[in-house]
Amino acid sequence: MTVTAPALTEVTGSNAALRAFLHGLPGVDKVGADARAAALGTRSIKTSSKVFAIDLAISMVDLTTLEGADTPGKVRALATKALRPDPLDPSCPSTAAVCVYPSMVADVREIVAGSTVKIASVATAFPSGQASLKVKIDDVRDAVAAGADEIDMVINRGAFLAGRYLEVFDEIVAVKGACGDARLKVIMETGELVTYDNVRRASWLSMLAGADFIKTSTGKISPAATPPVTLIMLEAVRDFLATTGRQVGVKPAGGIRTSKDAIKYLVLVNETAGDGWLDPHWFRFGASSLLNDLLLQRNKMKTGHYSGPDYVTLD
Repeated sequence: MTVTAPALTEVTGSNAALRAFLHGLPGVDKVGADARAAALGTRSIKTSSKVFAIDLAISMVDLTTLEGADTPGKVRALATKALRPDPLDPSCPSTAAVCVYPSMVADVREIVAGSTVKIASVATAFPSGQASLKVKIDDVRDAVAAGADEIDMVINRGAFLAGRYLEVFDEIVAVKGACGDARLKVIMETGELVTYDNVRRASWLSMLAGADFIKTSTGKISPAATPPVTLIMLEAVRDFLATTGRQVGVKPAGGIRTSKDAIKYLVLVNETAGDGWLDPHWFRFGASSLLNDLLLQRNKMKTGHYSGPDYVTLD
């Protein structure tokens, strides 16, 4: 899709203008998107490329714990694992980030300070997004003040589905302003958006409002990330870059558990958006159990046999 940049500055002036723009985006061919994602998922990856892909996937993981039972000890252990995913192999890359609730940011910072591992924090009344704007902004500022490098916010899906697009836009803009130097990932909760057309509209809306990343899901509802939805988001960031000159990242989150799944997503990235997104700065996996399978597969390719389940930690 091609849209002139000056036109983009005009579409956010009113809800009617924004609605006209978003509903003027080309419709998504659901059958075509499903078929394209399925076909790319059958690509065969040879051994040398698989070794590279597994290390790349590890470096793209936002190692995540978002449970009510999280404790400082559990979070510090997870942060230690993010720094050295395989303590027996120093050549194993660190993960991209550790993602926790705002109250746990300081605990992560104690472990990863000075390293390449970023501190990501969910905010804005995660996962429902049902809170006042003041509460959401305070949530973000608390996380940033505690040391968060990245903020994962959730949009108001009720407002979006009701067509109150400017309300959603203004909220993202306000949250972006509260982030300071922290990068903003906008979670659309695609499983609640119902249609692929809505996924495309929410992607463009989030990017227009200043998102540094667009993210599929909170991981708290099903379906979470799926290849077709991620394909649509990758098309959106590709077209947004062509239109505005600004690159935006993509983060599928929830339900990605195996190395095979992760590699399918990397193929999807390369074939849809291009190799410019094959970098942790522009593509992430929101996951908890995925890292363990990547480590087991990595060790198997080095040693020729599978390690027992005690080779990795249970997080």
